[in-house]
Amino acid sequence: MTDHGRDQDRIEEQARRRSALRRSMLWDVEMLTRRELLRRGGRVTLGVGAAGALFASGFQIGSAQEASPAAGATQLPQITSIPETLKGSGEVVVVSYGGAFQDAQREAYFKPFEQLSGIKVIEAEGPDTAKVKAMVDTGNVGWDVAEFDRSDVINLSELGDYWEKMDYSLFDTANIDNERLHELAVDMLAYSWILAYRTDVFTEAPQGWKDFWDTEKFPGPRTMTAGSGGLSPNLEFALIADGVAPGELYPIDIDRAFESLDGIRESVVKFWEAGAVPAQMLTDREAVLGVAWNGRIAAVQAQGAPVDIQWNEGMLTTDTWAVPKGAKNKENAMKFAAFITRPEPQARLSMLIPYGFVNKEAAELIPPDRLAILPTAPELLGKQFIRDVEWWSENNDDVAERWNEWILG
Repeated sequence: MTDHGRDQDRIEEQARRRSALRRSMLWDVEMLTRRELLRRGGRVTLGVGAAGALFASGFQIGSAQEASPAAGATQLPQITSIPETLKGSGEVVVVSYGGAFQDAQREAYFKPFEQLSGIKVIEAEGPDTAKVKAMVDTGNVGWDVAEFDRSDVINLSELGDYWEKMDYSLFDTANIDNERLHELAVDMLAYSWILAYRTDVFTEAPQGWKDFWDTEKFPGPRTMTAGSGGLSPNLEFALIADGVAPGELYPIDIDRAFESLDGIRESVVKFWEAGAVPAQMLTDREAVLGVAWNGRIAAVQAQGAPVDIQWNEGMLTTDTWAVPKGAKNKENAMKFAAFITRPEPQARLSMLIPYGFVNKEAAELIPPDRLAILPTAPELLGKQFIRDVEWWSENNDDVAERWNEWILG
C-alpha cells in the first residue's frame, strides 16, 4: 500500500471514530432535548437513526405571532425577516446527526430558513468524510452542507481539494470572532470539556485542574477521557495542573503532559470512551470528580443528581458546517450556513439543547437562567480556553501512539 493509501485509511478510521463519538455526545443530551421539545408541544423522533420524521411544533415561524408554548416552556426568539442576500430558490441538502438533536435543529434552523429564504431544506443523516471523498472523486456530490468535527475537515483536505471555501460576505462577521471563521468550515455549535464534581462530597468546590490533581485536598476516585475510541487524552488539563497557563498550552509539550498524568493515574478508576460514562459514574458515586462534556452534566443535573460544573479552565471546542467541493447547491449552502450563525437561530438552538453559540449577539436573546448553563455565556468565556484543533490534527497520531504505550505501561 502506498503512503497516500495508508494516510487515507488512517484519516477515514479517525473520522469514523469521531463520527461515532459525535453521535455519543448528542445521544447524551437526547432525553434532555426531547423533554424541552415536548414541553413546547412538539413531537420528536424515536432515535438518532430515525430518518425522515417531521417535527410538528405548532409554531408559525416567520410570522409576527407564534403559537403559545406548553406551560413552563420558554418561547424561542422570533425570526420575522432575513437579509435579502440570504434569500433564493431551489433547495439545499443538509446533513446532520438525526434524533432529537436534529429535531431541535429543525425547529431552530431548518424551518425558519426554508420559510424565510424560499430555499427548500432537504434533510439527510450521517455525516461521513469517506462519503464526501467518494462523492467528490466521482463527481456525484449529493450533499450540499454537513456538520463535522473540524479535525475531519482538515484531515480530508490533506488528501486533496474536497471542500469549498466559505463565502463570508454573507455572514454576520461583526458578531462572530475571527477564530470561528475558517477557510473551509465555519464553527456552529460550541461545547466544553469541564471539571465535574459531587457537591455532597466536597464542602469546598475544586477551582481547577490543579485541585483535580490534588488527591489530598480532594480525595476520591476520578474519571478522565481516554486516548482511544476517537478521543484525545486530557493533555491540556495535565499541563495546567503542572503550572502551564491556559494561554501557553500550544504547542503541547507531550512529554511533560504524560509526566503530569503519571501523578493522577492511580486515582483514575476509569478512562472513558463514551460520554455517558462520567455522568453515570458521578451520579452513582463511583467517581467524585471527572472530566465530562457540559451537556451530559446538564442532563444529570436536570434529573436531580448532586453534581456541578467548575467552568474554570474548561476547554471549548465546536462542530462546524462544511460544504463539499462541487456541491450542486453551493450558493444555497453558503446562505444556509450564514443564516444559522445569525443571532436568532443560534439562540433558538441553545434554548433547546445545553450547548453554546458562536454569534455573540445570541446571548442577548437567551433568558439569564438558561444562559448561565451555556459554555459560551459571556461570563463563562473568559474562564475557558479554546482547543487548538489544528495542533491536534497534526499530532494526533503521535499522541495516540504515546497513549497506547502509557496506558499499557
